Amino acid sequence: MRARLLPLVAASAVGLLALTGCVANATDTGSTGAALTVDSSADACTLSADEAPSGNVSFAVTNSGDQVTEFYLLAEDGLRIVGEVENIGPGLSRDLVVQLKPGHYVTTCKPGMVGAGMDQKAFTVTDSGDDVVIDADLDAQVALANTNYAAYVRDQIAQLLTGTQAFADAYLAGDDDTARALYAPTRAHWERVETVAESFGDLDPQLDLREADLEEGQDWTGWHAIEKDLWPAEAEAGFAAYTPDQRQDLSRLLVEDTTTLNDKVQDLDFTLSQQTNGAIGLLDEVATGKVTGEEEFWSHTDLWDFQANIDGATVLYAGVRDILLEEDADLAAELDTEFAELQALLDAQRVGDGFTLYTELTPAEIKAFADQVNALGEPLNQLTATLVL
Repeated sequence: MRARLLPLVAASAVGLLALTGCVANATDTGSTGAALTVDSSADACTLSADEAPSGNVSFAVTNSGDQVTEFYLLAEDGLRIVGEVENIGPGLSRDLVVQLKPGHYVTTCKPGMVGAGMDQKAFTVTDSGDDVVIDADLDAQVALANTNYAAYVRDQIAQLLTGTQAFADAYLAGDDDTARALYAPTRAHWERVETVAESFGDLDPQLDLREADLEEGQDWTGWHAIEKDLWPAEAEAGFAAYTPDQRQDLSRLLVEDTTTLNDKVQDLDFTLSQQTNGAIGLLDEVATGKVTGEEEFWSHTDLWDFQANIDGATVLYAGVRDILLEEDADLAAELDTEFAELQALLDAQRVGDGFTLYTELTPAEIKAFADQVNALGEPLNQLTATLVL
């Protein structure tokens, strides 16, 4: 987090952007096209088929479990929401109708409507030979993009809350190895929607303030206060480990503030300018904190945050890309290229499920990241003016 707050005016696999467009999420199952069934049980998300031809695809989702459930059709990266149905009670059914281009997708169900979803499966849309014409009504495309992004934000914050509780439990129990392992992947949910989270006033500094940005007399709480305690070897000489009471207070506040954030995002609405400026804001977060190594001062997990910010920016861009193609195809092509080149640099630093620590990067690698962030920033800064003005 930076000292100044951004107002709310604001996919890893960029190649996917050309395969998915704005879709029609409706309940009219009278549309011609493929018709599939989905059974959401307590422990499985079972589809009648794992592929369908491009065009209109309908999913009849039945809840055979004992909890209220949701069904999601996601882009190939498992992040961007292409279509969803929520609040399906036990024994009930709901329909999802989407208009899909050829490509690869992911399906998942979420019993209890919390967490990351379970039984994720690959879903393929083959080429039917017919052109898939996405809704030509610009207002409809914008409305759908706004709706899908709001669903994405709710999902990321819900996953943040689940992960935060597990992290806080481990930290409070003194299981520091588990807490350290959970730190970066849990924070990724925050970083993907950071510009939204920053819009809620005091919640942002309470959750994400760095020690370097503390003002005189300000209480220090949140992720980075705990980070310093979990990586004491990286702290300054004379640092004293927190007492059990301090750990309890920090853990409690972290969960309470994240719960408040989760409550606040439930009724969010977005505009097109908020989406485009949100993508720009996330890249700004990379440029001012992650690429400099200032964000994760003790854990050095800055590349995890870097990737999450780019995930969020990619999701925002993907949501408006079909609209941009109609307005400025050359700008869309340039953004596709620059996103892909930045992702390639990140992929080169992958180690297992994570990344190289920031302190292990060479000066040349850091410069390459900074240069590519700047290269992406130039066309990305044109997005709002192209689509909104």
